[in-house]
Amino acid sequence: MDTRWFQDFVTLAEVQNFTRAAEMRNVSQAAFSRRIQALEQWLGAKLIDRAAFPTRLTPAGERFRKIATGLLNQIADARAEISDAPSRNHVRIASTYALVSTRLPIWWPQWSEEGGITCSLEVGNVHDTVSAFNAGSADILIGFHQAAHPIQLDMTRFDRHELGVEKVRPYVSRALAESGGLALPGTSAKPVPLLMYSPSGYFARVVDSAIEQSPQPLFGYRAFEAEMTDVLGDLASQGMGIAWLPDSSFVSGRLADLVPVGDGAWDVEVSIVAYRSRINARAVVGRLWERICAPGARQVSVGTSSQLSP
Repeated sequence: MDTRWFQDFVTLAEVQNFTRAAEMRNVSQAAFSRRIQALEQWLGAKLIDRAAFPTRLTPAGERFRKIATGLLNQIADARAEISDAPSRNHVRIASTYALVSTRLPIWWPQWSEEGGITCSLEVGNVHDTVSAFNAGSADILIGFHQAAHPIQLDMTRFDRHELGVEKVRPYVSRALAESGGLALPGTSAKPVPLLMYSPSGYFARVVDSAIEQSPQPLFGYRAFEAEMTDVLGDLASQGMGIAWLPDSSFVSGRLADLVPVGDGAWDVEVSIVAYRSRINARAVVGRLWERICAPGARQVSVGTSSQLSP
């Protein structure tokens, strides 16, 4: 028996797709399938219902997933304890670029038990961080959430805690606003330049909804597209157009030369939410989760750029 089989199986159980699971485990699909079959032969039970689409577990597979996850956590803790490695008190957090560069540096000193917990970050877009979390590559996921655009998590398997609420709204440079060089909503004859999120990004859907649902039509053209909030904010600061930015973009005085426009007609709210797997039994993850969910936490006020604090 190879412990990699457990990791393969847990990954497949999360993503429910052989091809995607094989990619995440960095093996060919054929080799991945053979390893799952070897695990089933070793256990003497079928774990995967191969007749179902998408892939799903058999009842035996559902029972074994909890066992496999627990064993992997115990192995990691035992290895850390025996080797005297810091990983016994080490957690892995997956989060987006925007939150890692703004909110997390405020939260982490309070969450880390004054250095008693160490951390490594998995940073990426929403799709990448959710995939890493689903596959067990991260203990905690922190990201944005909007009810109209939920992220792909089976909430029967995860705990959820809301850290705060932010507004995403259109901004332009103060100089451009004061000069009258750009006025919303624009016209068909003179559309305004829009600095937009890449179509595959989570915020692209959020902003598109805000524009579509506004009672006031917006006349604009996509002057620039980027995945990262920082890039769009910097371009807006240079007077290149309108960018939709969350409150977290303005933590620590960043982008101070931007001003909101539109009188709220194209604003949209998003939540900042933390998740953890209910079957992650590592003690350090439990301690961290307690701090994340500690009562009396100050929440961000909607429509402000004040700092979030746990």
